[in-house]
Amino acid sequence: MSTNDPAGSHAVSALFSQGRLTAIPRRTVRREQLLAHLAGTLFEPERSYSEPEVNEALLTVHEDCSALRRHLVEAGLLIRTRDGSTYRRAERPDGRTTG
Repeated sequence: MSTNDPAGSHAVSALFSQGRLTAIPRRTVRREQLLAHLAGTLFEPERSYSEPEVNEALLTVHEDCSALRRHLVEAGLLIRTRDGSTYRRAERPDGRTTG
Protein backbone atom coordinates (compact mmCIF):
# COMPACT_ATOMS: atom_id res chain seq x y z
CA MET A 1 0.00 0.00 0.00
CA SER A 2 1.31 3.40 -0.89
CA THR A 3 0.76 6.26 1.52
CA ASN A 4 0.51 8.52 -1.54
CA ASP A 5 -2.63 6.66 -2.62
CA PRO A 6 -5.54 9.12 -2.67
CA ALA A 7 -8.03 6.33 -1.96
CA GLY A 8 -6.00 5.32 1.10
CA SER A 9 -5.82 8.94 2.24
CA HIS A 10 -9.58 9.28 1.88
CA ALA A 11 -10.13 6.06 3.82
CA VAL A 12 -7.90 7.30 6.64
CA SER A 13 -9.45 10.77 6.81
CA ALA A 14 -12.88 9.17 7.14
CA LEU A 15 -11.72 7.61 10.43
CA PHE A 16 -11.22 11.02 12.06
CA SER A 17 -13.62 13.60 13.41
CA GLN A 18 -12.31 16.99 14.55
CA GLY A 19 -8.74 15.65 14.49
CA ARG A 20 -9.54 12.65 16.69
CA LEU A 21 -9.71 9.02 15.66
CA THR A 22 -13.30 7.87 16.14
CA ALA A 23 -12.43 4.16 16.43
CA ILE A 24 -9.61 1.74 15.69
CA PRO A 25 -10.74 -0.19 12.60
CA ARG A 26 -11.32 -3.91 12.94
CA ARG A 27 -10.84 -4.57 9.23
CA THR A 28 -7.17 -5.35 8.59
CA VAL A 29 -6.80 -3.21 5.45
CA ARG A 30 -8.34 -0.13 7.06
CA ARG A 31 -6.30 -0.62 10.24
CA GLU A 32 -3.07 -0.98 8.20
CA GLN A 33 -3.89 2.25 6.33
CA LEU A 34 -4.47 4.03 9.62
CA LEU A 35 -1.29 2.66 11.22
CA ALA A 36 0.86 3.67 8.23
CA HIS A 37 -0.66 7.15 8.45
CA LEU A 38 0.02 7.41 12.19
CA ALA A 39 3.60 6.15 11.87
CA GLY A 40 4.28 8.60 9.07
CA THR A 41 2.72 11.63 10.71
CA LEU A 42 3.41 11.19 14.42
CA PHE A 43 6.94 9.77 14.42
CA GLU A 44 10.11 11.18 12.88
CA PRO A 45 12.52 8.93 11.01
CA GLU A 46 15.76 7.98 12.77
CA ARG A 47 14.60 9.31 16.14
CA SER A 48 14.26 7.21 19.28
CA TYR A 49 11.18 7.63 21.47
CA SER A 50 10.57 6.51 25.04
CA GLU A 51 7.32 4.70 25.76
CA PRO A 52 5.84 7.81 27.44
CA GLU A 53 6.71 9.85 24.31
CA VAL A 54 5.02 7.28 22.07
CA ASN A 55 1.96 7.31 24.34
CA GLU A 56 1.85 11.11 24.35
CA ALA A 57 1.95 11.23 20.54
CA LEU A 58 -0.78 8.60 20.21
CA LEU A 59 -2.98 10.28 22.82
CA THR A 60 -3.22 13.27 20.49
CA VAL A 61 -5.45 11.15 18.25
CA HIS A 62 -7.06 8.48 20.47
CA GLU A 63 -7.41 7.63 24.16
CA ASP A 64 -6.37 3.97 23.73
CA CYS A 65 -2.67 4.64 23.16
CA SER A 66 -1.73 1.14 24.40
CA ALA A 67 -3.75 -0.57 21.67
CA LEU A 68 -2.40 1.75 18.97
CA ARG A 69 1.18 1.26 20.20
CA ARG A 70 0.74 -2.52 20.20
CA HIS A 71 -0.78 -2.47 16.69
CA LEU A 72 2.08 -0.30 15.39
CA VAL A 73 4.68 -2.70 16.81
CA GLU A 74 2.83 -5.81 15.57
CA ALA A 75 2.55 -4.25 12.09
CA GLY A 76 6.29 -3.61 12.07
CA LEU A 77 5.84 0.15 11.76
CA LEU A 78 7.42 0.90 15.13
CA ILE A 79 10.40 -1.11 16.30
CA ARG A 80 10.73 -1.64 20.05
CA THR A 81 14.06 -2.47 21.68
CA ARG A 82 14.28 -5.83 23.45
CA ASP A 83 14.09 -4.17 26.85
CA GLY A 84 11.07 -2.13 25.76
CA SER A 85 12.71 1.17 26.68
CA THR A 86 12.74 2.82 23.26
CA TYR A 87 10.85 2.81 19.98
CA ARG A 88 11.83 3.89 16.46
CA ARG A 89 9.88 4.30 13.26
CA ALA A 90 10.70 1.32 11.04
CA GLU A 91 12.51 1.53 7.74
CA ARG A 92 11.12 -0.16 4.67
CA PRO A 93 13.23 -2.79 2.88
CA ASP A 94 14.30 -0.16 0.30
CA GLY A 95 15.91 1.86 3.12
CA ARG A 96 13.23 4.55 3.24
CA THR A 97 11.23 5.10 6.39
CA THR A 98 7.57 4.16 6.66
CA GLY A 99 4.98 6.81 5.96
